[in-house]
Amino acid sequence: MKILVTNDDGINAVGLARLAEAMAELGEVAVVAPDREMSAVGHALTLHHPLRASCVGERRFAVDGTPTDCVNLGIHSLLGFKPDLVVSGINRGGNLGDDVTYSGTVSAAMEATLMGIPAIAISLVTMNDGEHYRSAAQVALDLARHLIGNGLPVDTFLNVNVPDLPLEQIGKPLVTTQGKRRYEGTIVDKVDPRGRNYYWIGTADLRFQDIEGSDFHAVSRGHVSVTPLHLDLTNHSSMPKIASWFSG
Repeated sequence: MKILVTNDDGINAVGLARLAEAMAELGEVAVVAPDREMSAVGHALTLHHPLRASCVGERRFAVDGTPTDCVNLGIHSLLGFKPDLVVSGINRGGNLGDDVTYSGTVSAAMEATLMGIPAIAISLVTMNDGEHYRSAAQVALDLARHLIGNGLPVDTFLNVNVPDLPLEQIGKPLVTTQGKRRYEGTIVDKVDPRGRNYYWIGTADLRFQDIEGSDFHAVSRGHVSVTPLHLDLTNHSSMPKIASWFSG
């Protein structure tokens, strides 16, 4: 196996190191990650200036770009081979519910899927620095083995969230739906000492709806959440309704 590991927390993140160590049990691991934290950049691709990649160790590259850039460069230039698997993480903090649309961790796995490579995004659900990255790394390794043995549906990747607990305290993986946040009071609007307005996004304590079967529901009860995501964003059930607009 040849495995590409990336993240959005940066090349020096603890979660990245633990993930690379675990994936080494499956084969040859290469790491291509941003040279700094690139959280919440979504599926951004750098088009308006050149990228630079520095070799910081054996099969380890730091890129001055986004997680999506890292997957692109790794596959098409830096590695010299097409990976059999891409694993993104271990993110410091959960990627639950609507957050997947912002997440660089999830977007890296999405980019690999666009290129026809099986992918997993994995996050440690913690509000602090996180203590149990090795637990999450073991979960990633177990899931990777399942993926290798069974494959994935076309255009599908896994978004995995692991509670920040010792491995023996984590419940069995549950296959879940993407949950929903409650969005209230997410902008701080203040005035700086020079009288200019400034705004701070995402500072409120956003909470998730506790929907049975969702990713948040599983993780909040100590289980690993495994959410299959796919690339087709079409709302197929709405197509007849929209088509009726034009049928008259």
